Amino acid sequence: MADWRQGPPILTDRRATLREVSLEDGPSLLALLGTDQVRRFISPLPATMDEFERFVAWAHRQRAAGQYVCLAVIPPDVPHAVGLFQVRSIEPRFATGEWGFALAPACWGTGLFAAAARLVLEFAFGTVRVRRLEARVSVHNGRGNGALRKLGATAEGLLRRSFVLHGHQHDQVLWSILESDWRTTAASGSRDLVISSPPA
Repeated sequence: MADWRQGPPILTDRRATLREVSLEDGPSLLALLGTDQVRRFISPLPATMDEFERFVAWAHRQRAAGQYVCLAVIPPDVPHAVGLFQVRSIEPRFATGEWGFALAPACWGTGLFAAAARLVLEFAFGTVRVRRLEARVSVHNGRGNGALRKLGATAEGLLRRSFVLHGHQHDQVLWSILESDWRTTAASGSRDLVISSPPA
């Protein structure tokens, strides 16, 4: 398999495809992730095509440096991206990473998040060789916290006033998944997962 830093693999199973975010994703992601429903618990996303273009260029540079990867989520039979997953290094050689995600509200409760998250976890632990993956989620984001719990993440503590959004300070829950945790819980859940190199 090609080095993910040279071009991240395409992650697929029967429920979702994830590939590196690109300029063509801008129109759908700006529309679907720009709503108050999505933005109320996460760091601001690009709001214009100019901002999105700069973000994509930055994301590709960071991926080439082995520090970050941003993947667009595409459901079956849908021609455009409906969400994003991001994984970034917070320790040398990516021993520890942090991930975040955003998904269009119309896809909530459909199983798409769980399918995409499992693909990202397998990529992080199996390809990037992360040993520990962290997530920070607002205490008020019941859906996000519940989703991480269902994936087998462990709530390690409360980060008080650790996140500032729209001028307000928010407490966050610190979640973690270790590679050993994932291997224990994923034995039967990723049998139909395929990781392939991007086309040349």
